[in-house]
Amino acid sequence: MPHYPRLSEYKILAFRIALAYLFYFVVRVLFYAYNQHILEVNSVREFLKLCYYGLAFDTTTILYINGLFILFSILPFKINTSKGYQKFLFYVYFSTNLLAYATNFIDFIYYRYIFGRTTVAILDSLEHESNKTALFTNFVFKYWHVFLLFFTLSLAWIWLYKRIKTKPIKETYNFRYYTFSILSFLVITTVVIGGIRGDFKKSTRPLNMLDANRHTTNTTQADIILNTPFAIIRTFGSNSFKKINEVSQTQIDSTFQPIKHYQNNPKTKPNIVIFIIESLAREYVGSFNNPTTIKNYKGYTPFIDSLAQHSLIFTNAYANGYKSIHGMSSVIAGIPSFRDAFTSSPYAKQKIESLVSTLKSEGYDTSFFHGAPNGSMGFLGFGNILGYDHYYGKTEFNNDAEFDGFWGIWDEPFFEFMGKTLNQKKQPFMATMFSVSSHEPYIVPEKYKNKFPKGDVNIHQPVGYTDYSLKQFFKKIENQPWAQNTIFIITGDHCNTIFYDEYTHEMMRNAVPILFYSPNKKYVGKSTELAQHIDIYPTILDMIGYEKPFRSWGRSLVAKQTIEPYIIRYSNNHYQYIKDNFVLVFDGKKTVGLYTFDDKALKNNILEQNKTKTQELETQCKAFVQDYMNRIIDKKL
Repeated sequence: MPHYPRLSEYKILAFRIALAYLFYFVVRVLFYAYNQHILEVNSVREFLKLCYYGLAFDTTTILYINGLFILFSILPFKINTSKGYQKFLFYVYFSTNLLAYATNFIDFIYYRYIFGRTTVAILDSLEHESNKTALFTNFVFKYWHVFLLFFTLSLAWIWLYKRIKTKPIKETYNFRYYTFSILSFLVITTVVIGGIRGDFKKSTRPLNMLDANRHTTNTTQADIILNTPFAIIRTFGSNSFKKINEVSQTQIDSTFQPIKHYQNNPKTKPNIVIFIIESLAREYVGSFNNPTTIKNYKGYTPFIDSLAQHSLIFTNAYANGYKSIHGMSSVIAGIPSFRDAFTSSPYAKQKIESLVSTLKSEGYDTSFFHGAPNGSMGFLGFGNILGYDHYYGKTEFNNDAEFDGFWGIWDEPFFEFMGKTLNQKKQPFMATMFSVSSHEPYIVPEKYKNKFPKGDVNIHQPVGYTDYSLKQFFKKIENQPWAQNTIFIITGDHCNTIFYDEYTHEMMRNAVPILFYSPNKKYVGKSTELAQHIDIYPTILDMIGYEKPFRSWGRSLVAKQTIEPYIIRYSNNHYQYIKDNFVLVFDGKKTVGLYTFDDKALKNNILEQNKTKTQELETQCKAFVQDYMNRIIDKKL
């Protein structure tokens, strides 16, 4: 039998790479176990099928992460099998693999908040946090079981790796040895490159996150196929902003009228106060679930519910993103976020027409309030780009006795601080409050420990506390002269922990309340029309009779409609365009699904039966995306 030099080394290399596949399978099972209530899988067979498709994504990740290890394992060094060199390979292997492997465990918990695999965008969010140590420590203690699983699996992985050892081999370093080594190097390198790309076709683009959706019956299943390090790798340094020229300007103008000019109301200058409440999902607000078909439904916002009786509310409204900074850009500037957040793109630092700039041109004083350490969430930076006159954060509050120990100042004292600050302002003014307390780690001040219902999931109690904080704010400012001349807006930045099955469905995962309250009772009623965050900006300008043209993709919610109600959002690596009781799912090139709006879980794809409607909605979706991309890149915001 012929002797093949280094064959035993290659077998051991294959074993070590195979171990990575094993532990990626285990972590995929655990990811599903932690999030099975929002990941729709009908059987064990279907789950195993998804795991099979996941092998392609695991291959890309494992070969990418192990590129250096593989290289050092196959180079024809004379010391390859020595004890010292094998120890070096051990450290290279686990220093890279365990770091990447750990990111999967983030999504055991984080997935239920963002409804997608973690991408490099998480680094953008963490960059602005000054209290990373406190946040990490809290996470360790609260989710100790996740860390225990990580360390247990890591130890098991190390143990299995050490079970098969390379014994020192004395080779004859001749022509045969080097020829076999070089040929093997070329073959292995070709396999690794093909594995990282996803196939061996030169003309085909590398495997990316969108490809996971090719093998699913519903969009959430793509996140089972994916793994977190793959999502991070594929979004690292990504920029999805590209010029598009597929739709005529006439189509864009007739569908969205990106330059608005309202003449519906006389010019007035009421104060504008906007509350963007952290994680305030529609699910938690009773008045936005009335009537409801949810059995034994309970809400946790009695004050907002009482205010809703005297307000104009939109019970079919949606956020245009999944992160806090997305909420800020959508509400204040009317700029949604899709695959990549506009605020972390190369184009964010440009002149932007927004509520800030338009109201400042009318003589408004503008302020942004956020009780976290100054700069947290990127609000200070983006606020500076928008041109806010004043930023009030933890520094300006100047009393760490009210610090919650994690994110910022408790909502009640910070709302009171905002009220006192506004009492001293010259009218008219515009103020934005981005709350803090209804957030991980979901705690309330000790003095209110038993005051609010703990509810069924972690966020219910702090939502009750923030609602109470709002009540105290309105109670303390209701007799101020400025309050009677103010339009108050309340919404949530994005959704959070889900309890009711109704809200696990794809179409309900960014459902938020939108409320307009004016003490003069000018705006009262309930609307079930489609509404979204980007509608708030044009609605306010319409309400105050703003006389000039302005850029906005949204629509006034109080105008006679020249733009039909619609929603644009991005979920599971696809655009979703919602209009006329249909949901179009568009991958950026072509439509991959059409559903009725009542099909909240997006299960029954009716694309083939409705090609005319599909074409109509696809053209409109393309029109939005084209104008969005081109205006951002051309700096015409």
